[in-house]
This record gives sequence, structure tokens and C-alpha cells, in this order.
Amino acid sequence: MFPYPAATAARGDLVTTENQTNPLILVVEDVHETRYAMEKLLLAGGYRVSLARDGADAIENIQQRCPDLILVSLPGSPNEVILAATRIRDSANAPEQVPVVIFCVEGIAEGYEIAIGQNIHLTLPDNFNQLRALLSRLLTRPNQTAALSA
Repeated sequence: MFPYPAATAARGDLVTTENQTNPLILVVEDVHETRYAMEKLLLAGGYRVSLARDGADAIENIQQRCPDLILVSLPGSPNEVILAATRIRDSANAPEQVPVVIFCVEGIAEGYEIAIGQNIHLTLPDNFNQLRALLSRLLTRPNQTAALSA
């Protein structure tokens, strides 16, 4: 699907840019090629990236180091994925202030974003610039920064 080599970070590995103060985004994606493409785009955007291929891997990853944002793209209906994303954050004891962004292919029009409460957002961005704008907005909220630094 994507013209990228098969090798990428191993499960749970932290892939970073040089600046360790940049926001850490956990990508939870079951398809290797998509996980790799998202990793490359986020790294190019200046984010630090941690990878997980399923819910169990994500929980373990969060328990090791809490991300600034969780980006979830897993199979299932929007309701199933919302439930899985909420369970990931809750089971790992991550604060509710950590935003969860869920990629959906059903139930939302391309290019839109819906906030559904508990700092959970559904989206189907048209392009990476649209995703980058959403991530930037969620990562620069004053209440999140204050809560996470406490």
C-alpha cells in the first residue's frame, strides 16, 4: 500500500527527533504500513513518536511513558473503536487530560472532526496539514499543559 521498507521501530519503541521536549504521540495502528507512514509524517512534523499495534501494546507503552496525545486507528465500528480507545487510556491509568484522536472511516465525513467528550475526538482528515492543525490545537490547550506538569 505504501512504498516504505518493512523495517521500522519495534513494538513499543520510542522514535524521536533530536528535541526531547517535543510532544510525544502514541500511534495505535494495527496495519504495519499505515503505522510506518504515520510515524514518518509525525516525525517530519517535529513530534516524538511511540508505536503500538494493538490495545495491549498501547497499555504497556503508556505505563512505561505517558504520551502527550494518543492517536488511534484500529478496525471496527466507530463505537467499538471509541470503546477500545477509552479502555486503553483508562487501563493504562493515563489522565483524562491526555487527548485521544480516533481515525474513523465510518460515521464522519472526510475533513471533519467531532469532539465526543472526555477529551476524545473523532476525525477523518483530508490531508496531513489538517491532522497537524488538530494535533497542534489539542497539544497546546492551557488546561492540558497545567494538568500534565502537575
